[in-house]
Amino acid sequence: MTALATDWGLDLGEPWQLSPHLVVPARTGDGVDAVLKVVPPDHEYLASATATLSAWGGAGAVRLLRADLSRGALLLERAVPGTPAASLVPDDDERATDAAIAVLRRLHSATVRRGGVPTLERRLAAFGEHLADPGRDRLAPRPLVERAAGVARELLRDQLPPVVLHGDLHHDNVLRAEREGWLAVDPHGLVGDPGYDIGAWLYNPLAPCQQDEALLGLVPRRVEQLADGLGQPLGRVIGWGFVQAVLSAVWTASTGVPAQDRTLDVAALLLPRLR
Repeated sequence: MTALATDWGLDLGEPWQLSPHLVVPARTGDGVDAVLKVVPPDHEYLASATATLSAWGGAGAVRLLRADLSRGALLLERAVPGTPAASLVPDDDERATDAAIAVLRRLHSATVRRGGVPTLERRLAAFGEHLADPGRDRLAPRPLVERAAGVARELLRDQLPPVVLHGDLHHDNVLRAEREGWLAVDPHGLVGDPGYDIGAWLYNPLAPCQQDEALLGLVPRRVEQLADGLGQPLGRVIGWGFVQAVLSAVWTASTGVPAQDRTLDVAALLLPRLR
């Protein structure tokens, strides 16, 4: 990291404990506030995030200022003041969701560039991997996973024109910014149906106990607001929300840990509304 700071002329602050990767506030030689992110050079996140941020070009997301893929380094625009949308929940949840809608409209308007960005179908393959291992049934209910896999197939058969997806748009990845009001950070980067980006917003922010009835009660209103704000059919918002909630449970189960109660609670809430 010291070599990077020297080569790029950066003044580095203390690392933030935001993710498993190294994330450090920085200031460039010409006084621009930035963020240095360093990940293992062979991590699939690196190429995907770089291609995704380049495709967006700063519209709805922080700008990519510089990249060195051989060293796993990304220099990013810093969102100032950087207050997450999570700070608005639950008291001003509609305003938080409005922020997500505004961001998604800009992100999804980018020209699709497939190079370096995986497809949504590739991510959804996790359902098949889960179902192929009976040992995971105790960690995430098989009937629920089977239903989510089926709903995903139906949505993909009739999918909307593909867009550049964030892939993990939750309340801590949408930050207050002087430029554009709100900006997305930390994209996982996918190409696929725009409805997929709705899902993570429904079950976040995760409550400390993972079972917060007040937060769960916000989900129906969020579904309606996202459908209206993004001009998507209500059934597709419900479907992708259900798929994403169960997919989150599948990812947790893949680590050998039981699925989080909140994602399963959201899936159970949406299940009766599936068409």
